Amino acid sequence: MMSRPLEAFTSPHLPVADPLGHGDTLRDASATAIRRAVTALGRRRRPDGHWVFPLEADATIPADYVLLQHYLDRIDAPLQARIGIYLRRIQADSGGWPMHPGGRFDLSVSVKAYFALKAIGDAADAPHMVRARAAILAHGGAERANTFARIQLALFGAIPWHGIPAMPVEIMLLPERFVFSLWRVAYWSRTFIAPLVVLQALRPRARNPRGVDIAEIFCTPPERIRDWNPGPSRSPWSAVFKRLDALLKRAEPLPRRRLRDRAVARAQAFVEARLNGEDGLGAIYPPMAYTMMMFDALGYPADHPQVTTAWDALTRLVVEQGEEAYCQPCVSPVWDTCWAALAMAEADAAGLGEAGPEIAAACTWLAERQITAVFGDWSVVRPGVPPGGWAFQYRNDHYPDVDDTAVAGLLLHRHGGLDHAQAVERARLWIVGMQSRNGGWGAFDADNDLDILNHIPFADHGALLDPPTVDVTARCVAFLAELDHPEDRPVVARALAYLRAEQEPDGSWFGRWGTNHVYGTWSALVALRAAGLPPNDPAMRRAADWLLTIQQPDGGWGEDPSSYEAGQYRPHDGSLASQTAWAMLGLLAAGRSSEPALDRAAALLVRTQTEAGWAETGFNAVGFPRVLYLHYHGYPMYFPLLALSAFHRLRGERAAERFAWFGEADAGV
Repeated sequence: MMSRPLEAFTSPHLPVADPLGHGDTLRDASATAIRRAVTALGRRRRPDGHWVFPLEADATIPADYVLLQHYLDRIDAPLQARIGIYLRRIQADSGGWPMHPGGRFDLSVSVKAYFALKAIGDAADAPHMVRARAAILAHGGAERANTFARIQLALFGAIPWHGIPAMPVEIMLLPERFVFSLWRVAYWSRTFIAPLVVLQALRPRARNPRGVDIAEIFCTPPERIRDWNPGPSRSPWSAVFKRLDALLKRAEPLPRRRLRDRAVARAQAFVEARLNGEDGLGAIYPPMAYTMMMFDALGYPADHPQVTTAWDALTRLVVEQGEEAYCQPCVSPVWDTCWAALAMAEADAAGLGEAGPEIAAACTWLAERQITAVFGDWSVVRPGVPPGGWAFQYRNDHYPDVDDTAVAGLLLHRHGGLDHAQAVERARLWIVGMQSRNGGWGAFDADNDLDILNHIPFADHGALLDPPTVDVTARCVAFLAELDHPEDRPVVARALAYLRAEQEPDGSWFGRWGTNHVYGTWSALVALRAAGLPPNDPAMRRAADWLLTIQQPDGGWGEDPSSYEAGQYRPHDGSLASQTAWAMLGLLAAGRSSEPALDRAAALLVRTQTEAGWAETGFNAVGFPRVLYLHYHGYPMYFPLLALSAFHRLRGERAAERFAWFGEADAGV
């Protein structure tokens, strides 16, 4: 095909500086960008072959970490000073803190951030604190924060314990099939509920050595509040459960010491069996923090081996960057390594990289972390399925992740050779065994979809469950279709039916674990193509057409996390490199490789690249919709490289060859 000058693909009304020299063709420019991206990504590889990038959330986790230090009287003043700088920087013009940059004021995040800054030592009459306090009071005061914020307040004695929903510790004794059993909720819920119900039973009080209080951010003194959940019911079940919550609170003083002691012991045993070494309970911040407080409430000495291990796990989540610091919700080395290696492999396949040894090292590193000996919590619902998954984090053996397993299995199948054939087969068997009855896959559990539980007062965040999702299902389809075992074809057929049923009226798909419809649509299109559907399939055609309708004026794509709150696509203020890459990959999977939209997108990535990769300040993923949003710092490092390499290859002499991520594709379909 004939190459065109780079400026032919830029928006004429935008001031564009061509970093590669006026007159470069788009093909030449993209080749240079790919080589630079390979170099930048290669520099971030760890000596043992893996990649890991920071994973940033909102102010909640750093604030909680500060308050945990005050709870335990383990205050690291220099570190807290750096966290204070971070919290002040991300304060919004509203005076409070949002759940993501540019988002609306969030009361619960703001209450925690204010409390943490006051604990750090910020004066209540400092201008930024005055603005924060005014915003909090204007939105109903700290008493209207969500359940998890109020738990923090109760632990510090700022509100009475009846100000949070009842969670009797005796739920630890409920049998598996009981509707309120611990096994009915998602892994993340399970791991924070177990230590938390012990805290609710024992009702400890933070040491709080500086005597920090936040009475000034309550509209009504807590002792005068009678209804802590006055909001409208989300469903008729919410009203029913609210009455049940009141009954449980009336029953709390009743004598049941022996039963309560048994339940506390059961919770303690649950936590200790899953303590997970230096990676912590569940390998995510909230259960790790509640574990520390539970150990403290149970009288474990500070030098107890389990206490020191649990504390070390928390400190490993801290990221220090210059004068700032923050605490991550978790780490993402397996996910980062899979996608970084796939991006490097795609650049190699395009003839623009020489990363064979690095990819082999990544495969070896991953293979060593496959979970083959532990029958985790997932096995309660799938007892006959052999283990074979990967966790998201370095270690989390009780909680492997279906999404990571599908991508790791695909990488090992494509690039691991015969040495890793057994690992791929174990991954296949585990994924097949984890399919839910509706044909889809959840991230950590099968058939974890009892929605009634999302209406209990404790679940005001609406994220107790782990139901099947489009994006995780799509990754499983791509992996199984690539292997193409005849016995798996009915499994794939059920999954394809699920994906078709989940397509939105506008042609997009909802993305649970990335932002949002762009992520879900890219994921589904790749899966459909990997499964052999032709580009003229109505589902693929509608999805590709939808992607074209939302391309931004600068040539890229960008979706705002507020789309989760709105229930439909909402554009970000400007394009994001990672989302531009997802849209490009989706269009390529849909057979739209000759679309001019791809030229404009590639040109945007070329002209916005730096020596370190691509800058991306907007949040690009989600932990829990409407509750916790995420910024994967690795996404703009490897997804644009993957997309540019795929684009470069489909537009060149290698167009008939295979992608590293999805099956056969030919140019200009």
